[in-house]
Amino acid sequence: MDYTSQPFLFKAKKAIRYVQLYGFARTLAKVRAQYHMKKHYDQRPALRENADRGAHVGIIGCGNFAYNVVAYYLKRGPGAVIRGTMDRNIDRAISAFEDYSAAYYCDDAQKIVEDDRIDLVYICSNHASHAEYAIAALEAGKHVHIEKPHVVNRDQLIRLLAAAERSSGRVALGFNRPESVLGRKITTALAAQPGPAVFNWFIAGHRIEPDHWYFSAAEGGRVLGNLCHWTDFVLQLVPREVRYPIRIVPARWERSDCDIAVSYVFGDGSISAITFSAKGHAFEGVKERFAAHKGDVLLALDDFQELVIEEGEKKQRTRLRHRDHGHRDWVLNSYAMSERGGGRNQGCSLAYLWETGDLFLKTKQALEEQREITVEPYAPREAGMPERRSA
Repeated sequence: MDYTSQPFLFKAKKAIRYVQLYGFARTLAKVRAQYHMKKHYDQRPALRENADRGAHVGIIGCGNFAYNVVAYYLKRGPGAVIRGTMDRNIDRAISAFEDYSAAYYCDDAQKIVEDDRIDLVYICSNHASHAEYAIAALEAGKHVHIEKPHVVNRDQLIRLLAAAERSSGRVALGFNRPESVLGRKITTALAAQPGPAVFNWFIAGHRIEPDHWYFSAAEGGRVLGNLCHWTDFVLQLVPREVRYPIRIVPARWERSDCDIAVSYVFGDGSISAITFSAKGHAFEGVKERFAAHKGDVLLALDDFQELVIEEGEKKQRTRLRHRDHGHRDWVLNSYAMSERGGGRNQGCSLAYLWETGDLFLKTKQALEEQREITVEPYAPREAGMPERRSA
């Protein structure tokens, strides 16, 4: 929905609600992002390339998310570190350049890739291009943060893995929810319990128009564009040594990526159900509810703002002042891959890069074909990698 074209009363109610949910500064960034998407420049501003401020970050794809999440948290964290902004819509690249004090803007990603002063690239473009840009950046020796999904097909997954294995650059994936305050509490509470678990996610997403680019066959649809957040989360909640094989059991009606349910049966007997509903407009944005039971622990999460953990007679309730989906921590964790960021983050392993991608690709296949599919762990030979290489 284009919020800028709505009646004033609707926009006022939306802004007030978002201030309650996210705080004033975050809401202001979201509002500015709406207008950023519609900016047009009759005259392009001068570049600032000769101003050597030590900026070393490139952004490929300057849409809503890059503007109000990636660039926003970089500016509030390490500061003016963005050197180059790129978007095929040059007006969006210019808008991000101006508002986040970058050195230059462009509509050709190769300029970012070939810039020796850039050592870290955040890739926030359309889904089908994520892997292609990441491969190019890795081949240039750069670290890459790839927004979800990192691939849209198996060929991309194989080629991305090969590029990551060859490169001196590190890779981080944009699955932010496990890095949220409440996401970490969930992981810690469940990891302390023995035996298999039962997980249940219910997600109410935005209804988007049938001609939206998400639905393009090349872009992977909503399973890859949205559901991958929750397939990744449940994957990380089951210890790798006991999670395989994973059996995917799909349920759908006419459409394979809207109003769907998917169940996963893990190797240790853990079961997860993910239900994704996309009907009308969700005024507060995506609504998420999670429940889990493992050992003596029962927990319930509401919209990444409130978490209740029960263990025997103990009951702990955590309610945050504002929703926290983990965006800030994940943006800054990826920044820590760079030398300027301290180099503390070693990036993700080849096994994780493969396994989380393989799971959402096969989830999409299971829903499209309306049949059960079994997923096995990362095997170098299957991924086209030499057997001697470590995962």
